[in-house]
Amino acid sequence: MEQTSAFLFALRRVMIGAVLAILAAAAMTARADAQTVVVVVNGDPVTNYDIEQRSKLAQLGSHKVPPRQEVIEELINEKLKIQLLKRYNIDGIDKDVDSAFANMARRMRSTPKDFADSLAKQGVMTETLKSRMKADLIWTQIIRGRFQSSFQFSDNDIAMRLQTKNPDNANAVGYDYTLRPILFVVPRGSPPAAFEARAKEAEALRAKFQGCEEGIALARGIRYVAVRQQVVKGAAELPPALRDILAKTELGRLTAPETTQQGVEVYALCGKRQSDNAPAKKEVRDEMVNEAFAVQSKKFLKELRDQAMIEYR
Repeated sequence: MEQTSAFLFALRRVMIGAVLAILAAAAMTARADAQTVVVVVNGDPVTNYDIEQRSKLAQLGSHKVPPRQEVIEELINEKLKIQLLKRYNIDGIDKDVDSAFANMARRMRSTPKDFADSLAKQGVMTETLKSRMKADLIWTQIIRGRFQSSFQFSDNDIAMRLQTKNPDNANAVGYDYTLRPILFVVPRGSPPAAFEARAKEAEALRAKFQGCEEGIALARGIRYVAVRQQVVKGAAELPPALRDILAKTELGRLTAPETTQQGVEVYALCGKRQSDNAPAKKEVRDEMVNEAFAVQSKKFLKELRDQAMIEYR
């Protein structure tokens, strides 16, 4: 009986050892496969791991699995763009990437660390996203610098495009607004009731606010209120929602309270003058710039690919 038990114990150890060996071999094979080079771009390798990472990143935005060859071509282009750093003198690009990453996190109401952790949970490393950001930033600076004249459009060019695209706004005028942002501060982590109370204070100030000179003095007399520096913004620079609000706000009065992360904010409209900065014209100008960028980008990328040593494995 004891011999049988010993035999079974030994057999179990052998089986466990065999299973562990198989798992270890599979893990090593998986790691080796991940590091397999798929294509070499001017000496820089693109591996299976790179392709897997970029595919996961693409899925986060589109919720679809992109074709493998499409991902490979995108990574080839990315390598070519980043390699331009050796040819052109672009300072501070890594700081710009970190700043862009932080801004993306902020737009998602997150910190850079929490955003990175969220990406990791979905199988995407931070460097995968940052690499794409780096390539995009380098590319934008180089295309705009190299083909600068392509992005210059006369007022007549813009007027003709606007007349064709949207004749009703062909003669649209814009406004430059002189604003004083006023913030009713609410400490971070405060309950909704705190925001509601500050919104009531903002409405009370709004009722008394009859002009910027006296109204600003009233605002400064309220506890935990920050009156920010005066700014001048063209209508085309403003978000559509704020643009509509200012269009309906009387000169020398306050806009309706708006809740922000810092508290409750209103804007004092202290000046308004007509300008050529019409939103419709800006939209047309941006459209023309984007079209020119796409043309020059496609042309220069083809030139880089024609000159590159691209070796598929």
